[in-house]
Amino acid sequence: MLALLDPTSLLAAFGAIGVLVILFAETGLLIGFFLPGDSLLFTAGLLASSAGRGALSLPWVLVAAATGALVGAQVGYLIGRSAGAALRSRSTRPRVLAAMERSQMLFERYGYGRAIVLARFVPVVRTVLNPVAGALGTPVRVFTLWQVVGGLVWTVGVVLAGYTLGSTVPGVDRYLLPVIAVIVVLSLLPLAVEALRARRSRRPATPPPPSGGAGGGPARRGSAG
Repeated sequence: MLALLDPTSLLAAFGAIGVLVILFAETGLLIGFFLPGDSLLFTAGLLASSAGRGALSLPWVLVAAATGALVGAQVGYLIGRSAGAALRSRSTRPRVLAAMERSQMLFERYGYGRAIVLARFVPVVRTVLNPVAGALGTPVRVFTLWQVVGGLVWTVGVVLAGYTLGSTVPGVDRYLLPVIAVIVVLSLLPLAVEALRARRSRRPATPPPPSGGAGGGPARRGSAG
């Protein structure tokens, strides 16, 4: 289990195939919400660069990442389409339930296209949104189009970011763990922002101050003369 959470160990053991399998599980199966998608993609790009001394082949990493992410999302959608409301009733994990609610909020706020693309960049949500989309009856063509767009932007973008950093910054491989930590923190920022917004929206509105004089009673009109 620890090896699955460590991108470096995982890539050393399984190479590009590990990227495909992990991304498929993270985006297609609800059990994969804990897997390190962002840090895995970034590390794979870094190891494919000159800093990683060509430990991985960049073309194969890109193909494996895109295949795992796209096929996984489509499988997750089909699971949601067939399982429907049972997904919510059978899930007991608080993080998964919260991600389901967040996925529905994304659909309501941004519509199908933007929600499906944005979810790729939010941990846990990118695992849950695909089956939620199927359960909510999102049209197949609409979901497929936007999950392909989002999946390619996410996988290719993060892998190339790691590859570019490894090719341009000498000795960056010596700081791999701090770099991965930064990537993990950045990937969690959308969750933190969304949680802050949700907390603010749940705050009760401040009641207006009572009218009148001291003690909250009605103001007395002064007597004439």
